[in-house]
Amino acid sequence: MNTIDAACVIPWEISINSPSDTPSNGAEQATSELWTIKRLLSWTTDFFREHGAGQSRLDAEILLSEALGCPRIELYTRFDEEPPETVRGIFRDWVARHAEGEPVAYLVGQKEFFSLKFEVTPAVLIPRPETEHLVTEAIDLIRDSKADSVPIIDVGTGSGCVAIAICKHAPQANMTACDISDAALDVARQNAQAQGVSERIDFVKSDLLTHVPQPTRFHLIVSNPPYIGLSEKADLDKSVIDFEPHLALFSTGPDGTETIQQLLEQSAQRLELEGYLLFEISPMIAEHCCSLIQEHTSLQLERVVKDLAGHARIVIAKRIA
Repeated sequence: MNTIDAACVIPWEISINSPSDTPSNGAEQATSELWTIKRLLSWTTDFFREHGAGQSRLDAEILLSEALGCPRIELYTRFDEEPPETVRGIFRDWVARHAEGEPVAYLVGQKEFFSLKFEVTPAVLIPRPETEHLVTEAIDLIRDSKADSVPIIDVGTGSGCVAIAICKHAPQANMTACDISDAALDVARQNAQAQGVSERIDFVKSDLLTHVPQPTRFHLIVSNPPYIGLSEKADLDKSVIDFEPHLALFSTGPDGTETIQQLLEQSAQRLELEGYLLFEISPMIAEHCCSLIQEHTSLQLERVVKDLAGHARIVIAKRIA
């Protein structure tokens, strides 16, 4: 999104019935027209679209439904209702901040992932649909194991969305979740409590697997590691670079595979024989990641999973020695 002084152009901040009360697209509106839910959504959708939002209507609906404290679908049964000024004030503030780049998930404090709601704060990455492939592949491998208890660790757990989603759908998951950030672990613990799986997850502060207690070995190691190269900073969207935690975004070097290489080395020591490492990647580093695995004597490349857009997204390796 472009950076703008959004608060100066949101029309309903002055007076609901003021002469300036017109949409930014110049459409004629009677000065007496009320700012109903329908009109607020229409104006805000156009406003977001003009300033580069990729999901303009969805973003407008999420913000307004949260300000109203109602399910998003309920907006469509309340089109003619005019929200009270307190609600319009909250919505106005969120619209201005989102237009300046602040992600919707941080504004409303939550994000849906794998059909579950997760608390998110600026201490954690916002869960993304692509990461759901990591959960799906892990669940399939857990079921294939036929074991009553499957030891798993989620490395760099962040909000805990991956670990928690796995636990919700795989009762035999014996889960550890680690992160280097205390603030992220606090969010993850709260999410685990909210989803009723806190007693099944052992949370550990650790830089990758460095401080995860020995001699535990895992059947699955899953991770959405920092895989953006430092050289890519200038190309990132403002909503990412200015708001999401850099510690969880960026690898330790220019090409994005440096942290992954550390994860490979540690995983080779902490996986059970015939155990699996699954990690998310950027499509740009897929070939390099596969080469790193193929160079490793203890690991074997199993497959690369593509996302719904056809891009390489999840790499799966198996410990063979």
